[in-house]
Amino acid sequence: MTNSKKTIKIAMADDHVIMRNALASVVNDFEDCEVMLQADNGKQLLDRLQKDRLPDLIILDVNMPEMDGYETASKLRQRFPLIHILVLTTYDSDLVTIRLLRAGARGVLVKDCHPSEFRKAIISIMETGYYYAGTTAEKVANVIKSTEPHEPIVPLTEIEMRFLQLASTDITYKEIAKIMKISPRTVDGYRDALFPKLGVKSRIGLMVYAVKNGLIKDK
Repeated sequence: MTNSKKTIKIAMADDHVIMRNALASVVNDFEDCEVMLQADNGKQLLDRLQKDRLPDLIILDVNMPEMDGYETASKLRQRFPLIHILVLTTYDSDLVTIRLLRAGARGVLVKDCHPSEFRKAIISIMETGYYYAGTTAEKVANVIKSTEPHEPIVPLTEIEMRFLQLASTDITYKEIAKIMKISPRTVDGYRDALFPKLGVKSRIGLMVYAVKNGLIKDK
């Protein structure tokens, strides 16, 4: 009896050759997974992709020379929107996750994860379209679920809209205060007021709400 399951074709980009080869070996040991392409950085990866033989999923490192994970994810989404993107990072950070989300990643995983979680991430992205692990991950997944389908857009003041746009980037709250020429305490006030107003519980929630309701461009 033949196995009817489709093999998941995977490409990888990581400038650390030993790490990349080790990850490729782990992935190839997973049932129904096969690494079809490896690259040293995002630019090399994009140069090697062939339109008639594209992978189902691409695994990217964040920090790479020539073209890092952020830029690579953004260019991949523009050129090959059907390819799923999983990014490996050493940071479980709201700001890193926000930036990766806006670049086009639909999965974020810390590098020291267990192989079983690595496989779970791959399968989850292929079956549901996303996977986020850890504290930040859970917030992201919950926000994405809670904002589908779109809720009616809540009327916002000009100041609230400006704060929301800035909060949806990867700059810090302290930097937002400087840009808006207000105190950090006032920024905290805007944030704390918008959480219940928009029905979210985190900064990532603000960003996802803004993107899904067309208040900012998801780039």
